[in-house]
Amino acid sequence: MSRRTLAGLSIACTAVLFPVAACTSDPSDAQQPTSATSSAESGPATVTATPSSTQPPVQEPPELDPDETLAGRQKATTGNASIEFGQAKKGDALIVAVRCQGKGTIKVAVQSVHVSFPLKCLANEVSTTYNQVAVSGVDRSGVVSVAAPSVVRWSLTVGRGAPAQEESPGVG
Repeated sequence: MSRRTLAGLSIACTAVLFPVAACTSDPSDAQQPTSATSSAESGPATVTATPSSTQPPVQEPPELDPDETLAGRQKATTGNASIEFGQAKKGDALIVAVRCQGKGTIKVAVQSVHVSFPLKCLANEVSTTYNQVAVSGVDRSGVVSVAAPSVVRWSLTVGRGAPAQEESPGVG
């Protein structure tokens, strides 16, 4: 299943649950709870967790879809770091994709739009989470900050792209 399909499923789940939610399409993802929180009021954030033994190594930051534009990238890191990203054209969503490995929870925050989410990382498994944030003000420049314990290795990609289309709750 492509990341776009998973993102579409996440949007459908978001529409049913509440404006900012986490949702997965694979029962094996159930052990990887992820949620996003936001105080902004317009539009959903989507989250797609894809833990797998076939994941690329954590040293490789997550890739964007061909129709998405790179806005920032952080190679494998331990501990805390911040990644700046530039302004986008009006209507673009912000994509924050994180890959991690190591037992612990990291916190990812986009202060400019008051969005943050925790990501539980596992000791012997690389997991990747794609988040699309489409809230008011997301087209401005900003910083993605990651707070992580030293035992967790992570990499991150920030991108811009068209917001995923929301599906009606009855579809699927």
